[in-house]
Amino acid sequence: MRSQAEKAIAFRALHERPGAFIIPNPWDAGTAKLLAAGGFEALATTSLGLANMLGRADSAVTRAEVIENCRTIAAATDLPVNADLENCFADAPAEAAETIRMAAEAGAVGGSIEDYSGDRANPIHDFDLAVARVRAAAEVAHGLPVPFLLTARAETLLHGPRDLPEAIRRLQAYEAAGADAL
Repeated sequence: MRSQAEKAIAFRALHERPGAFIIPNPWDAGTAKLLAAGGFEALATTSLGLANMLGRADSAVTRAEVIENCRTIAAATDLPVNADLENCFADAPAEAAETIRMAAEAGAVGGSIEDYSGDRANPIHDFDLAVARVRAAAEVAHGLPVPFLLTARAETLLHGPRDLPEAIRRLQAYEAAGADAL
């Protein structure tokens, strides 16, 4: 079995090579093993798949459940695992960044942070808070002993005002704040 550091190097190489790669979403160890046997090069956990497996609606899982699912999937195969961490289960930057650390400790070599708040009245985090959250997550991700590829997601086109220039502005700010992928 490859070490977590070897998985991290392989995951970054997938992002740096020309073209795109397909990263499927297992929801448990069994589907992770099936997808690995199918020839995929990396896996990404799925919050929706986990919620469905548990009989719940999307975004109705706890941070502990997501981290444990990440640990199970990361241990099931030799492939790099990226964690779908939703909004990192916190509004505050330091708490969101803690989720990144926990995902890495569970064996993930990448993970996402999004600016969707989950609050119907105010679904997208304020710009400055969203950037601060990405910055804090990037500081943790880049300070870990094993490289961790941080993806920052702008959810404005999905959950907020369908404003393409705002989504682009956010993505550019997230890149400047240290996100590795957008």
